[in-house]
Amino acid sequence: MKNTRGLTLVEILTTIGILAILATIVMAAVIPVRKKGRDAKRKFELAQIGRFMAGSSCYEPDGGPGEYDLADLFSEIIIKNPQVKAMIGKVPRDPNGGTDSESFYIYLLSDDGKKCSIYANLENENEKVTLSGITEPTAGRGTGVLEGITIGHNGSNKYFQVSN
Repeated sequence: MKNTRGLTLVEILTTIGILAILATIVMAAVIPVRKKGRDAKRKFELAQIGRFMAGSSCYEPDGGPGEYDLADLFSEIIIKNPQVKAMIGKVPRDPNGGTDSESFYIYLLSDDGKKCSIYANLENENEKVTLSGITEPTAGRGTGVLEGITIGHNGSNKYFQVSN
């Protein structure tokens, strides 16, 4: 009889198959946790930005009332308030696809310039709605989670807004 020291092809393929199944199970468990973590980051950043932009009086962009991506407003904000650059450093952006040119954090200023909000699309479709009665981010309608009519860039119809 000959002594064999290695594994057979069947044993190796079986081991790879078992590892692939385990990796799939682990990834399925981790993905919702990652979504919730990114949503927590969005909420934190929007709360911080909201204190500045929707505090006692709304920030009025040079372009007037309307809807703006935060990346479009950031350089204007820095020019008007240089201390912001020291506090924030760079454009806050959505952790799932936001870039320096498109943050996916949206600032909304009402036509009269007195009501404003900043909002972002959440990933967690099971997020509890805390702002009922509105189906799209709306300036002056409070802070919390709303269920929108449209699906946002993160694949859900849940939005978090900070508003005065």
